[in-house]
Amino acid sequence: MSTAVDAPTALPTGTWVIDPVHSQVSFAVDYHVGTFRGSFSPVTAKLETTDDGQTTLTGSVPVSGVAVQNDQLAGHLQSPDFFDAERAPEVAFTSTSVSTNGDAIEVTGDLTLKGTTLPITVTGTVGPQKEYMEKPYFGLKLEAKLDRTAYGMNWQNPLPNGEPALANEVTVTAELFFTQA
Repeated sequence: MSTAVDAPTALPTGTWVIDPVHSQVSFAVDYHVGTFRGSFSPVTAKLETTDDGQTTLTGSVPVSGVAVQNDQLAGHLQSPDFFDAERAPEVAFTSTSVSTNGDAIEVTGDLTLKGTTLPITVTGTVGPQKEYMEKPYFGLKLEAKLDRTAYGMNWQNPLPNGEPALANEVTVTAELFFTQA
């Protein structure tokens, strides 16, 4: 359950639901000699900002919706080595505080990943409210870094020189587009 806080002036009031066609949650982690990237779909999220200044943001993605460039690797990501889709089929976020400064936004909340819930702060920007298909909409671009091992994702494959093949720090990016409910 989320805790409501003062509404930032950059966020429009009302109940806003995700436009899943234009929204994306992705991740990037350093791997061997490059960066490994993936994404999740569909994305579900809701942002509520009341007239009396309360804001909450909640969202989730199904682990089964992870997409990468290789089907075999997608299967490995579903396993207990990583997301453990059978025991923890969803990644979820619930805000505990939201603040803005101009178009900058900071959202603190609880991220549940692989059955572990930990606090996290995401930062980013609020896009302007516009009209599209005769409906108001706006976007949030958010980013956070997390330690995958804190969530029990400990898989590692050491390189011949003894260095780890996969970094522990993961960058998570969410591009969320909302329409008024």
